[in-house]
Amino acid sequence: MKKRRFKMIVIILLAVLLILFIGVAFYLAGYSMRIPSMTLEQARAWQEAHYDISWYDGLQKTDYTVSSDDGYVLHAQLIQNTIPTNRYVIISHGYTDNRFGTLKYAKMYLDLGFNVIIYDQRGHGENEPTFCTYSARERKDLLALVEDARARYENMTILGLHGESLGAATSVAVLQYKPEVDFVVADCGFSNIKEVLMGRGSLPSWLIDIVSLCAKLRYGYSYGEMRPVDCLAENQVPICFIHGAEDTFIPPKHSEEMKAATKGYSELHIIDGASHAQSVLVNPGGYKKIVELFIGRIDPSIL
Repeated sequence: MKKRRFKMIVIILLAVLLILFIGVAFYLAGYSMRIPSMTLEQARAWQEAHYDISWYDGLQKTDYTVSSDDGYVLHAQLIQNTIPTNRYVIISHGYTDNRFGTLKYAKMYLDLGFNVIIYDQRGHGENEPTFCTYSARERKDLLALVEDARARYENMTILGLHGESLGAATSVAVLQYKPEVDFVVADCGFSNIKEVLMGRGSLPSWLIDIVSLCAKLRYGYSYGEMRPVDCLAENQVPICFIHGAEDTFIPPKHSEEMKAATKGYSELHIIDGASHAQSVLVNPGGYKKIVELFIGRIDPSIL
């Protein structure tokens, strides 16, 4: 009788522990895919505190929206160059940021003779709240923006992509669909989100795999679908990878892996003294020169 009672107690305890473990796994899945996004006002205030964006208010801008393949509405803005040009670039911001976070790159492209399209990634900025899939859905959003830009601006001769962090991963992952773009600049992007999550939480691979399964069950996407590196097997679009040497959030090896994976022309530039998403602020002149020379391979008239 006592043995049977003891066995029952053990079974109940194991069941409780299993339920708790599953609950924690689902919580971690939700936590990893949440988006604590800044408002436009918060993002703009951060930019103003770290570099000059006084040029932004004086330029002609057009706000518009684009619907993704699933009907999700993305807020975008065209910043028009003061000198008429047929070159365009779409800049994608990082996780928790919004379109104002791209202004530190926008001025560089305006100086290089581009019109600049900035936008809020899904779940960010003015867009409706949702969860983040670390390039799985975001790549389709960017594809919609590319196709819209090609149709909207018929005078376009060159269209490039530039992304930071999540935006870089998105700009790389969209190449899976062979979009009509001429170049990509990918700054501090990740090759696969699983490694980033393992590094951030010092969590074992087996636990991340279980959390990934929970993410699939809860959101419809697993971490295995968030691997921009897998989108480059047939890519021929030139890519310029840029990464801060001191980036511990997404280490430079992620850019190294993606450079090795792409079939087209690529460059990799490691910026000394730069942490995550800081390369353009640490060495703005050198950063601009890297981008200018890279794009000059596609359009020598820029040089």
